[in-house]
Amino acid sequence: MKKILFASVAAFAIIVSGCSSKSASVSGGSDVSSGRGTGGADKFENIDAKIDRLNNTLGKVYFDFDRFNVRADMYSVVRNNANIFNNEVQEAQITVEGNCDEWGTDEYNQALGLKRAKAVKESLVSQGVNANRIAVKSYGETNPVCTDRTKSCDAQNRRAEFVLAK
Repeated sequence: MKKILFASVAAFAIIVSGCSSKSASVSGGSDVSSGRGTGGADKFENIDAKIDRLNNTLGKVYFDFDRFNVRADMYSVVRNNANIFNNEVQEAQITVEGNCDEWGTDEYNQALGLKRAKAVKESLVSQGVNANRIAVKSYGETNPVCTDRTKSCDAQNRRAEFVLAK
């Protein structure tokens, strides 16, 4: 009986001490100013801004005259772009645009541009990019980046470009 009485008194004392109020006070000598902090701005980039930024930095794949196979020296461009597509913008859609120089008929160049875009798409898929995210398009010879009548200018026009969209 004494044990029950002692346990009841101890429990009551614990309950009463747990309900006591504690005063919180702050001394008036704080150096914290009421103005804004001096930290930097948050650096969150929304998806639209990220896509715009990446569209300006993606590498282009260049082709030899009358060819649509991805050259060995262009594998690094495909690999770098695939890494961006897989790691930075997994939710974005990708369009691969095939382009040609002015040599050949319009129909031939449209077909060649499409074959170039498809070859690049296959290379991206082999790098792990989901094929359902990739569309292909051909501009043939209608979208030149250079109009001089030189071999180096023609080489710049034989290319595949990448466009990202939400």
